[in-house]
Amino acid sequence: MPRILAIDYGLKRTGLAVSDELKIIATALDAISTEKIWIFLEQYLNQQEVETFVVGMPIDLEGNDTDATPHVKGFVKKLAKIYPHIPIHLQDERFTSKLAAQSMVLSGTKKKDRQQKTNLDKISATIILQGFMGV
Repeated sequence: MPRILAIDYGLKRTGLAVSDELKIIATALDAISTEKIWIFLEQYLNQQEVETFVVGMPIDLEGNDTDATPHVKGFVKKLAKIYPHIPIHLQDERFTSKLAAQSMVLSGTKKKDRQQKTNLDKISATIILQGFMGV
């Protein structure tokens, strides 16, 4: 059964999360160097069926574009061109980094692990996916 793949695109790193096959649970998948995102997606999609991409869209508190928005829009455009058969949904990513950091503190994650930005990116992608799934 196909899954939902969430992408928290960043200029340096990209966080990824995936749903279970029943689309009930969102799980952190990985955080990779953004320059390797296309290789990762190709390999992942050869192994797993994805029915939908959910991409976090950076907007400010007033709903306006941020400095990162044009980069994400460019990524989404290329994603749609390479994978035209997979729908793409944009998900508001306001506060995901803060929620991810707070989640790590509340879950008792060690300070050393909280300082690894890849952990923050994976959890942010998971929060984006949870928001899309209505969890």
